[in-house]
Amino acid sequence: MGGRAGFFEVEILDWKTKKQLCFLDKVESNATIREIRLMFHKLYPQWYPARQSIRLDPKGKSLRDEEILQHLPVGTTATLYFKDLGPQIGWTMVFLIEYTGPLFIYFLFYFRMPFVYGLDERFTSSPHPVVNLACICHSFHYIKRLIETIFVHRFSHGTMPLRNIVKNCLYYWGFAAWLAYYINHPLYTPPSYGKKQINFAVIMFLDPEPVRSHIQQRILSHGCFSLYLVLTTHMSGAVHLALLHSDDNLGKG
Repeated sequence: MGGRAGFFEVEILDWKTKKQLCFLDKVESNATIREIRLMFHKLYPQWYPARQSIRLDPKGKSLRDEEILQHLPVGTTATLYFKDLGPQIGWTMVFLIEYTGPLFIYFLFYFRMPFVYGLDERFTSSPHPVVNLACICHSFHYIKRLIETIFVHRFSHGTMPLRNIVKNCLYYWGFAAWLAYYINHPLYTPPSYGKKQINFAVIMFLDPEPVRSHIQQRILSHGCFSLYLVLTTHMSGAVHLALLHSDDNLGKG
């Protein structure tokens, strides 16, 4: 028991082969898993902390960075297991890649690059205004998402395996290509009854619900007096004004 107030010896084994990878001597009892990851990284520079899964059991869950060595169910000689998670990528970069792709893919079809619709239609433009409107709305949507990713959203320091980026981007990139191909096709003609559908789509597109959610979350998280506007657009075209206060200030004069 005295060892828990002093130093530990930490043995790190490969989770699959059980081969010893390193032996850390005189590790302080209040050392966190994050600190152990950094010690391991000094010995194996190719395995930076985000790639490391440190666990008590070969098939168990990864230990959290904030967990303290002396609070774990181990003796004065702790045996931990390491698993390489592979190359990692931060979540901010993941979303930037996901949202940047559709933005540029759409332009390939909008400007009718030679390899899209053939040489005869290269760099021609559609005579229909709705095609231009679709490009504006699509571009605005993803530019807004990029701005939110950089300036609004707050991501943890977690990462994702780099190999998953293709799967994550497949939906965004593939759907953008499928959508752009038909909208910008030289044979595309807008339906004769399309005015009502276009007006409805514009109203739904301009619905500020996501913006309201972001503002509300950011303001209420500070626990201070909050007074802001919420605009709700209805089919009738009316705009309503709402004044919201945080719960901390309700009932205060």
